[in-house]
Amino acid sequence: MTNILAIQTTQAIAIDKAKIQAARADKAAQDFEAVYISEMLKPMLETVEVDENFGGGKGEEVFRGLLIQELGKSVAKQGGFGLAEHVRGELLKIQEGNTAQ
Repeated sequence: MTNILAIQTTQAIAIDKAKIQAARADKAAQDFEAVYISEMLKPMLETVEVDENFGGGKGEEVFRGLLIQELGKSVAKQGGFGLAEHVRGELLKIQEGNTAQ
């Protein structure tokens, strides 16, 4: 009876570890896609003139960068371009290879 319990506990731990690894891979893949999207948006938003009503200057430069980051995160969270799916798959393959050794 204790062997069965030990096996079930070991299996439950392995399943939990796999879920944690998958969740980490999801987050890393989505973060990667968000950065990629932000970098693509950066040149586009650099062509937008500074509005005199907001004062311009260093403050606006900083907040423009934050805006670009948040836009990238938002687009990635909504599904992005599908890049995160492929990155996630590759991350999981790498993790499986590392645990097999």
